[in-house]
Amino acid sequence: MDVSDAQWRNFRGNLPILTFVFGIFALTANIMRACFGLKARGMSYIWLFLSSAYLVYLHGACIIFVMAIASLNYLLVKIFARTKYFLPLLWIFNIFFLICNRVYDGYSFSMFGAHWQYLDNFRGTFRWQICFNFVILRMVSFGYDYRWSILGSHFDHEKHVEHCYICKSGKACYQFLQGKSVTSDKFSLSIYLCYLVYAPLYIAGPIISFNAFASQLEAPQRNYSVKDMALYGIRWLYSLFLMELMTHLLHYNAFAISGIWRQLSPMDVFIIGYGVLNFMWLKFFLIWRYFRLWSLICGIEAPENMPKCINNCYNLESFWKNWHASFNKWLVRYMYIPLGGSRRKLLNVWVVFTFVALWHDLEWKLLSWAWLTCLFFVPELLLKSAANAFKVESALGELFFREVSALAGSVTITCLMVANLVGFVIGPSGINWLISRFLGREGLPVLLGLFVTFYVGTKLMFHIEDAKRRAQ
Repeated sequence: MDVSDAQWRNFRGNLPILTFVFGIFALTANIMRACFGLKARGMSYIWLFLSSAYLVYLHGACIIFVMAIASLNYLLVKIFARTKYFLPLLWIFNIFFLICNRVYDGYSFSMFGAHWQYLDNFRGTFRWQICFNFVILRMVSFGYDYRWSILGSHFDHEKHVEHCYICKSGKACYQFLQGKSVTSDKFSLSIYLCYLVYAPLYIAGPIISFNAFASQLEAPQRNYSVKDMALYGIRWLYSLFLMELMTHLLHYNAFAISGIWRQLSPMDVFIIGYGVLNFMWLKFFLIWRYFRLWSLICGIEAPENMPKCINNCYNLESFWKNWHASFNKWLVRYMYIPLGGSRRKLLNVWVVFTFVALWHDLEWKLLSWAWLTCLFFVPELLLKSAANAFKVESALGELFFREVSALAGSVTITCLMVANLVGFVIGPSGINWLISRFLGREGLPVLLGLFVTFYVGTKLMFHIEDAKRRAQ
């Protein structure tokens, strides 16, 4: 059994206790809501109590740091939200703590005086600064949503309902809940703190905006019935079985982490690299869907991460929209559009991906991953812009355009593999080794076969898309 990946090993090992704890939490919260008819404010007290107990177990005395920074952010938002320099101030505050939390490794109580030093013996079981990256995203979301509730939202509710089949059916989709500002009483301290530390989504997400969370705290989600949630859970169990089978039979991570694959042939290197990326996809698929399922049971629907298989993406834009999809929605709403959106697309991708790298961790390999991705992204954006301007008028022209798109897709998939292997496996120091393995006499035939395989795979993805369009 290959459990060399620390993140998967920890999640897998703690799965029984997590399931027991969330079962108790869900039962308690749902019974309290049903018995006392609690709305947003009442449920915020219930979840704040349950989540605080959860955080004390995870972080011990370090919950003080979490609550102190969160309270400072709340004061900053409430005091400066109406001013013109609020947004720069909000970003400076949150990026400052994002960096400081990592640089000072979650701080030491002894930094604040010798009489606080004894608290360093009670730091819990999980480093608080790791989870706090998600809290920072929520603090920014609260700040923006509060400001937009004051200044007025540009979200067109009526136009959205006309085009959304979920909203037409009488339910509310995530985009509607996110775009519609909540009433001023929802921006209270208790609901804010509940949003930041809501137990089912605290450790790993998915990421949900403040508006969407507060709306569902008031009125629980109705998009998933009990039957839907049961089927969702059964599918998750099948996926867990697949992961157990995969880690038992295919030891991709052990080869990559130990460095043994550096001694293997280019074909072996390709298979291991491709296997590692598929393992990463399935790992995050299981982690994110597990926590999302518990959130659904508790009445809060978060966006679905991994809505599309990793092997069904042939361009960078589609890949990032369907990898950490909830983070992508957050980035679009709170970074990309405020920075100018598609009007400054070529510049914005560099800012957004640099932030994504810093948000993950302060490591050169992650910055290398971000800038490599941007380097591959820019040509794709230019080609897409040219393709949109180019009108195909003949069957021959359409065939030519499709073949060129398939070739571009095979190059993009290769670039995605390289960028992610550099960012999460080999680091920037391994780029030269990777290039030398595939540009040598033994590697070139493998590289050619790789391109042909991805070309055929891209053509298959085109057919899948065509079939979906015809079915609509």
